[in-house]
Amino acid sequence: MEGDPPLRLRVFDLNCWAIRYLSKRRQERVRLIGDTLRREGFDLVLLQEVWSEQDYSDLMSRLAGCYPFSHYFRSGVIGSGLCVFSRFPILDTLLYQYSLNGYPYMLQHGDWFCGKSVGLPGSRAGVGRGVTAPLLSLSLQLHAEYCREKDAYLPHRLVQAWELAQFIRHTSKAADVVLLGGDLNMHPEDVGIRLLRGWTGLRDAFAEATHFEGCKNGCTLVPDNCFTDKSELLPFPLGIRIDYILYKATSSFTVKCEELKTTTGTAPGMDVPFSDHEAVMATLHIQRQGQAVGATPGTAGLALADVVTEARTEVAVGLQAAQHQRYSSGRMAVLALLLLLLQAAAALGTLAGLGAGQPFPKLSFCLLAFLALGVLVLATGLHLFHTMEVKNLHGTKEQMWMALRALQERP
Repeated sequence: MEGDPPLRLRVFDLNCWAIRYLSKRRQERVRLIGDTLRREGFDLVLLQEVWSEQDYSDLMSRLAGCYPFSHYFRSGVIGSGLCVFSRFPILDTLLYQYSLNGYPYMLQHGDWFCGKSVGLPGSRAGVGRGVTAPLLSLSLQLHAEYCREKDAYLPHRLVQAWELAQFIRHTSKAADVVLLGGDLNMHPEDVGIRLLRGWTGLRDAFAEATHFEGCKNGCTLVPDNCFTDKSELLPFPLGIRIDYILYKATSSFTVKCEELKTTTGTAPGMDVPFSDHEAVMATLHIQRQGQAVGATPGTAGLALADVVTEARTEVAVGLQAAQHQRYSSGRMAVLALLLLLLQAAAALGTLAGLGAGQPFPKLSFCLLAFLALGVLVLATGLHLFHTMEVKNLHGTKEQMWMALRALQERP
């Protein structure tokens, strides 16, 4: 009813940077995060990079009295790292793993092994507080950038942003409020974030907040943090904003951001921050309206068409690169196979006595055969991987073309 009291929803989002055995002062930071969440009493907590299930179990035991509902999303080789804690009942969950997520041979980055995903816990916000609204909350992380000047992962990140936007559009139809929190690894003006917001109608809590407190410009990766790589932030002396809380109302509710905060370095009374990322905390004001108003529209058609065109162009560049890599790996596999066939022919000739009287270099022959076999297996694996990459990039490019045509045909 229109006279129902509004619901104030307090949300906490943090990329925890909790890689087991490798992150600095990991156990201390996990305890600090748990104690802070217990003390502050947020309604919804969205965490990323909690790679260790033991860390999740430790957090769950610390927060059991304050957050009766929680879920850990499992995917990939080492896990998605996504988890959520909620004061409201979690009715169901869904995990969607992106079709593209970097390269398995880029071991120094490791995104492929994480199985980057979006985790969706469906809940009913406001239970026991008067107003209740079906809440669709998402905790997610997109592929990291690593090098802004030569971003080899941009096509993959755009595919992820597109799939995320489609995922939200198709799963939010039964929700009154959609809330997204996570490390998008994109600057606010990047094409991926513009595509995501334009296609879904999500609003940026930082841009919409009535009151803001924290790092300048809402930055969440700042040079003052003792865990950040200062060299990566040299072009950005104030830091960058890559962690977001986005939201929208889809039916008879309105959502406004009353307050947005970020942490600013070390935790109160401590000499260590929660993570290499600053936490983002939002207070949302949810109010029922007198009648349903339908879904919040996205960006205006022409502007959104320009964004989709820009994203499609970048995906096309990635498609060309993937086709080249597929061709190179396929050619390498063919050459390795030919070498093995030649060796097999030479071995058969020796057995048939064609090379009688000449010494046969067995050791060199075996080493060369093992080398050729190894190259064949590796090149075949790469060829298959890049074939799948080409298909996914080509599929996304076609989807964007159909979306672009639909936008251009709108009256």
